Amino acid sequence: NYSTPVVKKQLGCWGLISASGASGTQNQVQHTAGGPWELLRRHKRSWVWNQFFVLEEYTGEEPLYVGKLHSDVDKGDGKVKYVLSGEGSTSIFTIDENTGDIHATKRLDREEQAYYTLQAQAVDRLTNIPVEPRSEFVVKVQDINDNEPKFLDGPYMAGVPEMSALGTTVVQVAATDADDPTYGNSARVVYSIISGQPYFSVDPKTGVVRTALPNMDREVKDQYVLVIQAKDMVGQMGGLSGTTSVTVTLTDVNDNPPRFSRKNYQYMVLESLPVASVVARVKALDNDIGPNAEMEYRIMEDGPGVFNITTDEDTQEGVIILQKPLDFETKNSFNLRIEATNRNIDPAFVHLGSFSDTTSVKVTVEDVNEPPVFSTQLGKMVVSEDARVGISIGRVSAHDPDSSNSAIRYSIDRNTDLERFFNVDALSGVISTAKPLDREVNSVHNLTILAMESHDPTQVGKGFAVITVLDINDNPPVFAIEYETLLCENAAPGQVIQTISAVDKDEPPSGHRFYFALPPSVAGNSNFTLRDNKDNTASIVTKRGGFRRREQVLYRLPVLIVDSGSPALSSTNTLSVSVCDCDSDGVAQSCGAVAYTLPAGLSTGALVAILGCIITLLVMVLLIVSMRRRKKEPLILEEERDVRENIVRYDDEGGGEEDTEAFDMVALRNLNVIRDPKVRRDVTPDTPTFFPYPRSSSSLPVYKTLPDNVVFREFIWDRLKDADVDPTAPPYDSLQTYAFEGNGSVAESLSSLESLSTDSEQNYDYLSNWGPRFKKLADLYGDGKSVFS
Repeated sequence: NYSTPVVKKQLGCWGLISASGASGTQNQVQHTAGGPWELLRRHKRSWVWNQFFVLEEYTGEEPLYVGKLHSDVDKGDGKVKYVLSGEGSTSIFTIDENTGDIHATKRLDREEQAYYTLQAQAVDRLTNIPVEPRSEFVVKVQDINDNEPKFLDGPYMAGVPEMSALGTTVVQVAATDADDPTYGNSARVVYSIISGQPYFSVDPKTGVVRTALPNMDREVKDQYVLVIQAKDMVGQMGGLSGTTSVTVTLTDVNDNPPRFSRKNYQYMVLESLPVASVVARVKALDNDIGPNAEMEYRIMEDGPGVFNITTDEDTQEGVIILQKPLDFETKNSFNLRIEATNRNIDPAFVHLGSFSDTTSVKVTVEDVNEPPVFSTQLGKMVVSEDARVGISIGRVSAHDPDSSNSAIRYSIDRNTDLERFFNVDALSGVISTAKPLDREVNSVHNLTILAMESHDPTQVGKGFAVITVLDINDNPPVFAIEYETLLCENAAPGQVIQTISAVDKDEPPSGHRFYFALPPSVAGNSNFTLRDNKDNTASIVTKRGGFRRREQVLYRLPVLIVDSGSPALSSTNTLSVSVCDCDSDGVAQSCGAVAYTLPAGLSTGALVAILGCIITLLVMVLLIVSMRRRKKEPLILEEERDVRENIVRYDDEGGGEEDTEAFDMVALRNLNVIRDPKVRRDVTPDTPTFFPYPRSSSSLPVYKTLPDNVVFREFIWDRLKDADVDPTAPPYDSLQTYAFEGNGSVAESLSSLESLSTDSEQNYDYLSNWGPRFKKLADLYGDGKSVFS
């Protein structure tokens, strides 16, 4: 079929032939002029332009024919060439430049791209000048049902309360189809439930899942797994489908009351169980979970006051707790009525029955051997401090609370009566004094009284006794402080020089009252008098003036003090009055005796101090001199060095003559050197004791010429003979060590000690014969002619 435009003026016209031969909708084509066509005045033309349609997913071996382009300018003589541009013009779509035929070279997928916009151009083959303006057209990909529905949000998790009504909405599922929803039924989906009947259903159009049975019970089954299918083509045969799973959990509601598994419980506890201890645990079972299974417990009968019950929030158990001490002898069993009630009751299920339950709990108290109990835990007693020893003060009483009623023996915890002032009668519990008491030392005694059973001494009860010691007037009054009374030389007659007061260790009930007076022996003295102020104080008053330090520097005035006790006690206290030199305001400047014969202004105390220092220095000088004299006395072991052989470990193979500070060089003596036998071996000689053997001597063995075993034997034998004949050898065993290493050295001895055997200077020319190792020594000490050069 051809779609031929109607043209008013013969300027040229495009034509389109679709591969399907069908005409599309009429569209006004947008022209894009190019080249010389832009200079021409165009006239309005009416176009009939069809879209190209290409079926998606074409799988043929040849390119898919899409349609044909044709221009009226083309006379079929080959002068017109067709050019295609736009989306996919080179990679997907091709055009025959001679005929205008368009082909698709690749398989198209509508879900990737639904249409392509292309531009067509007719140009002169020789000059490439457009003979028609550029025009756009669309190649639309036609849909086929090649995509199944998919649940993008699956799998689904949902919950619905148990016992829900029929048709309760659970969840809505949704499937999407990538096919064209505007073309055919490829994207029209319907839902169905494959697995999950008869408990749930799904709406075919909306995908809403609902309950299909009423009153589903979570306690029977709490989870369901549904399989939902979505099928396109409106569910018709040949449509594609997809599935998803929906896990539906029944959430709990409080539809089950608590129930005790037993109607009676029995527990046994000791009567010694401490208060606040757990007596027992009970639990009412509830098939619900979470807040719907939370419990409240209470004691209904025979228990409030002695027991209490609380809820363990973790286990929802009822915890019975002891609130008061148990006493087997008073009551040995308790019958409790316990009620358990749901804490959160749902009114919607009240019609199912009572959400509480009760049970009986019997608590039996077991007897234990308890310690004795005092009738009064704290006993207060009083005793006078002048009470005679052995007098009874009071009595304590304890009894055995057990049914055996064992006899009680009493004693005092001596940690509370370290000085053992009191005793207690072991049978009667009577407390008496054991020593004289003194209130002024300890006015209150806190005793711990122990009461133990006669048949079981391990059972000990404790009671307490507070004994207050009552005061008697047994302490005389004394001065309140140690007074320092100063009397000015210029004091006038009748002047108060001191006010005194008194203290008394006793504590009379009505307070102290003291009386002051001068004893009769000094009442008529001419220097001082005493005035009682009637307020527990007294004033010392001068009777004359003109006191002089040169005449008397200190006066001692006895004062009589009497208390108001019954009987009254008194004491005489001496008041010291020092005569002082005072200024015009009566402030003392100096007190004590006046010095008359002190030369150069030094006091007697200063002279005594100087003399003491001189004597000390003299004593120190004498001690130093005597110590130095003692050090000059000769000591044999300090004056002479002990030259006895010592154990010396010498690991250094070099170092020369300077390396001799760490050991005794005497140990490295030569074997062919004789020792003076008259020199002492236990001290160090002041002069060298070694001298060479004469070379011509044949009486002494030459060790270098003897075999090794003979060498050592002869060497030790000579040393032994020397020690035996030596009168100065020490009279005790000693370890003799000799630094002898045998013979056979090519170089013989290298020690400089052997230089004592000759009077001539050493000749070191022989070093040149010892080989390369001694080349350096040969160069240093030889005659300068090296055999190594």
